[in-house]
Amino acid sequence: MDLFPAAILPADPDALLFGRVWRPDYEGPSIVRIDGDRLIDISAAFPTARDLCEASSPAQSLRGATGEDVGALCDILANTSPNRRDVTRPWLLSPIDLQAVKAAGVTFVTSMLERVIEEKARGNPDAAAQIRAQVRALVGDDLRHLRPGSDEAAQLKQTLIAAGAWSQYLEVGIGPDAEIFTKAQPMATVGAGSDIGVHPGSVWNNPEPEVVLVVASDGRIIGATLGNDVNLRDVEGRSALLLGKAKDNVAAAAIGPFVRLFDERFDLAAVDNITVTLSLQGRDGFVMEGHSAMAEISRSPADLVAQAVNAHHHYPDGLVLYLGTLFAPTQDRGESGRGFTHAEGDVVRIGCKELGTLVNRVTTTDRVEPWDFGTGALMRNLARRGLL
Repeated sequence: MDLFPAAILPADPDALLFGRVWRPDYEGPSIVRIDGDRLIDISAAFPTARDLCEASSPAQSLRGATGEDVGALCDILANTSPNRRDVTRPWLLSPIDLQAVKAAGVTFVTSMLERVIEEKARGNPDAAAQIRAQVRALVGDDLRHLRPGSDEAAQLKQTLIAAGAWSQYLEVGIGPDAEIFTKAQPMATVGAGSDIGVHPGSVWNNPEPEVVLVVASDGRIIGATLGNDVNLRDVEGRSALLLGKAKDNVAAAAIGPFVRLFDERFDLAAVDNITVTLSLQGRDGFVMEGHSAMAEISRSPADLVAQAVNAHHHYPDGLVLYLGTLFAPTQDRGESGRGFTHAEGDVVRIGCKELGTLVNRVTTTDRVEPWDFGTGALMRNLARRGLL
């Protein structure tokens, strides 16, 4: 899982990027601006990522911030992987901190149908192939032009109810209300180069490559990054009430490598045209490729944000919102008909030219680095450094 700048940075050399690094000399994290191959610590101006994102103009604020050069990006990336780390030198973290970590589910047709299959299979991967054929024979594959909440969607709902095929996943896929759930706690996300966790009791799970929007407390969408919404399909398939157990696990929310702020070169319209690619390589030689095109999303990113933060849902420290994925892996890994599931040591690369590449290695949740630096620890650390 070697990391180097050319492999993880966006194609645009003028992309306006910020991130976070762990500074052993301060025993805590710092906010950094990416200046070419140098990282500039701007924590004196913005002690947290939340503070920068709450600025009236985050892009202008990031450009104008001055600070300390903490090293070359190539050196810090080389020191990020947990199994190679020199703990006396800085390493890369997730680019966000105090923001709420939310996710939108069932926002693409393929994803919606796979959730229906999980529900019908009750989390049993052996039953999935037959049910997949049955569901698609009834519903079809091409629902891309069906607008959620429309009269046409309501008519389809009635047809499916009459056929005994209605599902809670179809409700949020084509109904008026989006599925918005809590993916992880503030400070719990992991960044590029870190291990991601899969519960060792899960036998059917997968990566979910997604665009992640960064949203200020007043609902302004101020930037974007990439995410891996690691998912336990067998757990969620047993019951949707187990969504928290399927989604919110140690190191199961990856974000990064950096946040790209909106400016004159990159905005929400550009996000609408992003195609996110996924590449997975296992120690066993297994290779899987996939993609998720934002142009095929059923609900607009702006609508999803409006359903997440509004007069009824407040986030004083802002939020990040995973937008969901078109990618639903059905490629067999091993026994025919059982589909895909992770194996220890899988390296997952999620990328696009606009936002760079998020690289993580898979291990089990009981073997990842412990999460012991939360909000309280951050506040105490910043206070000791005189930044609060």
